[in-house]
Amino acid sequence: MSSGTALLVIDVQEGMFVPEYPVFDGEALLDKIQGLITEARSSGVPVVYIQHNEEPGEQLEPNSFAWQIQSRIAPAEGEIVVQKFTPDGFHETDLQEKLNSLGVQRLIVSGIQTDMCVEATSKRAGQLGYEVVVVEDAHTTYDQGGRTAREIIEEYNGMFRDFAKVQPAAAIAF
Repeated sequence: MSSGTALLVIDVQEGMFVPEYPVFDGEALLDKIQGLITEARSSGVPVVYIQHNEEPGEQLEPNSFAWQIQSRIAPAEGEIVVQKFTPDGFHETDLQEKLNSLGVQRLIVSGIQTDMCVEATSKRAGQLGYEVVVVEDAHTTYDQGGRTAREIIEEYNGMFRDFAKVQPAAAIAF
């Protein structure tokens, strides 16, 4: 790819949208990511999905419904899907190899969970020398630890600025 850019979609899986315990503002997240995917595809920018895997019997057990990438933003035929087992999308995966093969130097980051997989993967990408852009309104988490998801997202958007550009989806240019 001549642009050197890829869109990362981290852990946007069906299990994150269950009615009993949905992520914060899930429909708005899907709208933002769907828009980013459409823009990336129309610009010839690769969309790279990262899919979290858990042990048998756990929520994101491979091949279960909850493990599937959310149907509204599912990969098109031929798009890359990287399987991971830890919060860091680069740890013991072929993500870096795949990005290198595409000539990617700039990552646009979106997904779930702000304070775990989005943070770990974004930070590692920066350490590996990628230009990282975190889409401030295209990642989410859950209420936890006495704090709302909105508070956590705002806090992490501030922290992401230490090693990445942070921009709203409307400002992302592929």
